[in-house]
Amino acid sequence: MIEFKNVTKILNGNAILNDMSFDVRKGEVFVIVGPSGVGKSVTLKHMVRLMTPDKGQVRVGDEMVSEATGAGLEKIRSRFGYLFQGGALLAWLTILENVALPLRERTDMNDEEILAKAREMLRLVGLENDEEKYPAEVSGGMKKRAGLARAIVGNPEIVLYDEPTSGLDPVSSRTIDSLIDRLKRELGVTSVVVTHDLHSALSIGTRIAMLHGGKVAEISTPAEFVNSSNEEVRSFLEASFITKAGIWERNLK
Repeated sequence: MIEFKNVTKILNGNAILNDMSFDVRKGEVFVIVGPSGVGKSVTLKHMVRLMTPDKGQVRVGDEMVSEATGAGLEKIRSRFGYLFQGGALLAWLTILENVALPLRERTDMNDEEILAKAREMLRLVGLENDEEKYPAEVSGGMKKRAGLARAIVGNPEIVLYDEPTSGLDPVSSRTIDSLIDRLKRELGVTSVVVTHDLHSALSIGTRIAMLHGGKVAEISTPAEFVNSSNEEVRSFLEASFITKAGIWERNLK
């Protein structure tokens, strides 16, 4: 579905991505984890050519997104939905208007069809009673759900999530996790999730990729990831209190 082949990206003299190769399979939830600054969001941006590799190739199906331009690039991007960290809603539009916006800009659907589709997506994410509210009037979790409704309103094949649970309370975080899983089960959407939330990654991921040193240190299923012998993975698990007690817990005892 998505393939990175020997991708290198240098920013400010540093190789953020360093000869990185991996693939994302159709219909899976592929989760990218790792400490801050290892290139998780940079990897995501390469999938829709918000960034272009200095070396290597990025493919989406049979199409070379890393070299696409103009109408060809727009065609590739139309296959994606993108949920940004903060939801990225327009403050002067209602929740319903925000979700309807991609259809107004990219389709020839009439107003009745657009609003019906937007309301369908709001029902899917549990915001059917909040369509007339403005972003400033809803919680962070509701903003994320509205952003997700907007990301999927155009029926994308692939949805990219940049820290979807960042800044949310545990209940809201698990709600977002449930929605990601539901999109996979009910709509067959392929998802790529960048997150610091290892509890979320283990809950929703089909496979988990750990980035370190500009490369993929490990790709494995959640069960394999928890039992990994990779030193970087073990350290990340311990810091998240997934395996042995972390430093804070040990000091407390």
